[in-house]
Amino acid sequence: MTGSFRGEFSQKVDGKGRVSIPAAFRRHLEEGDPEFRARREALREDDKLKGGARFVIVYGDTRREFLECYTVEGMAALEARILAIPRGTPSRRALERVFITLSTVAEIDGDGRIVLPQKLREKLSLGEEAVFAGTADTFQIWQPEAYERDVAEKAEEEIEGLAPGVDIAALLDRNF
Repeated sequence: MTGSFRGEFSQKVDGKGRVSIPAAFRRHLEEGDPEFRARREALREDDKLKGGARFVIVYGDTRREFLECYTVEGMAALEARILAIPRGTPSRRALERVFITLSTVAEIDGDGRIVLPQKLREKLSLGEEAVFAGTADTFQIWQPEAYERDVAEKAEEEIEGLAPGVDIAALLDRNF
């Protein structure tokens, strides 16, 4: 799969929880959904594609103020890593709970929107607007004020230890 989730977008949320997925994100989600690709490839020229791409919304990490969204293929790769951990171990149980139990599959409708369930809107204290933030292989959905606060608070913390004038790309050479 080529491309990545890049950029930040502010999107309106209606009273029913419908929100448009940024167009650039939709293209990446389509490429990351094998069933969508198969339906698209099976179409005749005069047919219209029914149903949009699917993706997984993870909401289980209580330490986070955002929803983390994965392509179908991205989540399948993550699940394979989880399943490789011995069953019943504390780390596997924690990962299963966060990434499998406390997640949901969303499908993009013909207008490029999804419906965010009430439970997820409440987790974020989401009102009439949501911020979509690309993070390369995933994207996040935030309540706007929480996003701005996080960006402001973390900006300095994330580059801590770099001397003034040092390129932030130097962080790529750190071993974490």
